[in-house]
Amino acid sequence: MQTDTKARIDQVTSPAGHPVTVLRFEGDIASTSKDAVLGTYQGLPKETAKLVLLDFTKVDYINSSGIALVIQMLIEAANSGQKVFAFGLSPHFTKVFTMVGITKYAGLFPSQPEALAAL
Repeated sequence: MQTDTKARIDQVTSPAGHPVTVLRFEGDIASTSKDAVLGTYQGLPKETAKLVLLDFTKVDYINSSGIALVIQMLIEAANSGQKVFAFGLSPHFTKVFTMVGITKYAGLFPSQPEALAAL
C-alpha cells in the first residue's frame, strides 16, 4: 500500500557558508505526490533558494509518475538558475535516476554531508 508523501523545508549552511534549502521527502512518491513534490518546491522563494538539496532518506518507493514529478521539478530549477543536489536514495533508485538522466540536472550523493561538501 502506498504511503502519502510528506515534505518539509529546512535551512542549513554549507561548509563554505552558503545558505542551502533542503526539501525533505517522506513516504512514497507517485502521481498523487504532486502537491508535496512540485507544490513544496514551487513555494520556495527562487531569489533566495539558489542551492537546493533533495532529501530522499525517508522515501521507500518512487514509481514512474513520481520520477516524472522529480524531473519536472529539476527542469524548473534549472530554468530558475538553481543548483540542485539529491541524497539518500537507495542504490536501486540511484541507478534508476542515473538511467533516466536525472544526473544532468542534479548531483546524486549518499548523504547530506557529502552533498553539502560538493556545494
